[in-house]
Amino acid sequence: MSVIDIGIDEADREAIAAGLKKVLADSYTLYLQTHNFHWNVTGPQFRELHLMFEEHYTELATAVDDIAERIRTLGVAAPGTYKGFAELSAIEEVEGVPEATEMVSLLTHGHEQVVKTCRAVLSIAQNADDESTAALVSDRMRVHEKTAWMLRAMLQ
Repeated sequence: MSVIDIGIDEADREAIAAGLKKVLADSYTLYLQTHNFHWNVTGPQFRELHLMFEEHYTELATAVDDIAERIRTLGVAAPGTYKGFAELSAIEEVEGVPEATEMVSLLTHGHEQVVKTCRAVLSIAQNADDESTAALVSDRMRVHEKTAWMLRAMLQ
């Protein structure tokens, strides 16, 4: 394999990629959870939640690809198994099928967790002058902060 010469030393690239692996794991876990809730939501808000969850998991599907490709760009293998994601993710898997309101609450917390995971990587990327990763995680934070806000509004 050829040497990666993008102005970020190997130790920094590995540290950034380690953080991005956690962002990827959180994002993929949230994607699966959102897709599950899309399939299984019931109740008076069925149509609204079913459509909203579809919008969210579609956006997350694109995001996980972008995150994994950034990890690869840094010269590190991206995780890609359920086991790997479960080991890295701070988002807990949900057992059973919760009520619609609980789904919204769980997804709110999931989006907030992704923001916190991104925030930790952002600091590492900024310290290494890795603007590409900083931009990626900053954009992800903005999406998840807005989504969490909208979900919280549904709970009021």
